[in-house]
Amino acid sequence: MDSRHNYKTVMEVLRSRLVKGTYAHGTLLPAETLLAQEFNVSRPTIAKVYDQLAREGLVSKKRGIGTVVTLPKVQERSYTFGLLLPGAGESEIFAEINNRILQQADRMGFCCECVGTTANNAETRSMMAVSSLESYIAKKVDGIFFAPFELVRNAKAINHTICEMARKANVPMVLIDRDVVAVPERSPFDMVSLDNYAAGMVMARHMIAAGCKNIYFFANDYSASSVDIRVKSVKLTVMEAELDFFKESYICGNPKDMNVVRRIPIIRRQTGIICANDATAVMLMSSLDELGYRCGIDYLLSGFDNMKYSSFLSAPLTTFQQPCNEIADVSIELLMRRQRDRDALPLTVLLKGQLVERKSTVFRNQ
Repeated sequence: MDSRHNYKTVMEVLRSRLVKGTYAHGTLLPAETLLAQEFNVSRPTIAKVYDQLAREGLVSKKRGIGTVVTLPKVQERSYTFGLLLPGAGESEIFAEINNRILQQADRMGFCCECVGTTANNAETRSMMAVSSLESYIAKKVDGIFFAPFELVRNAKAINHTICEMARKANVPMVLIDRDVVAVPERSPFDMVSLDNYAAGMVMARHMIAAGCKNIYFFANDYSASSVDIRVKSVKLTVMEAELDFFKESYICGNPKDMNVVRRIPIIRRQTGIICANDATAVMLMSSLDELGYRCGIDYLLSGFDNMKYSSFLSAPLTTFQQPCNEIADVSIELLMRRQRDRDALPLTVLLKGQLVERKSTVFRNQ
């Protein structure tokens, strides 16, 4: 190759070749000098790659013979999984999760079906969901990644329909980001998400430490069950700090609707607003600007998801980073597990995220 490859690149290429069966089980890998020429790297770099592959159990280095492939033979039939996830236009975090699943599919040797399932808004996706699932079932996919619907009026009914169709067809399904039922109930499916209770607690404590005495939670109508968990966590954390959190402290509605926004009684330098996600926070900040309130001067504001645009606002947004790659990887592990044992007990995996502090939660002078 003309371009010079580094260790990581060579590792990924060789690992992919092993998984795909390019180097068959029981055969010798090419001599280190030959691969060094192919990738235009030094022979010690190839030796280092072979050592790592040996530690992973993919190959075995035998003195006087060479490096032997020990990865089992590639199965004639690889798994095929269907995607029922939002597109990038609906959710940035799912763009990352989608991409990660597709990357891992190439590395791990499974296939993905994603026809018509990653529309860029919830309404469009909801209209396509049943027909997409029918297509997957007809193609006899081995499993489905499903992010339950939110932000549409009939979300619960659609989620119920999708789950029933998968159950009746005996197609394993992993729920991503949220369950289809509210806590404390649990659906009979594996589920992977951010630990929303911990995230809500961290965000509430951050607002209190920043000086907020009156804390509100703002969400769109028909939000997911994950939002309900965050609200409960925020409420408990606020009350444990001996501050008030009333029924009116949780506001549901359109952040562009001024009648809804006016329900937040802004008390200068005492009010903190935690939004269900960054998109809601951005729209709410704009509406409050129109009403003459300034973030960081009159009130503090935060969101969840760490959207790319969050750091470019007039008051860069404090947010909570979702562990997107980990969510995708664990979802794959659970769906693979379900292939080996269809009767395994359903697992709920809650992953740790990270608070990203920016100027929207710092009171400053004018």
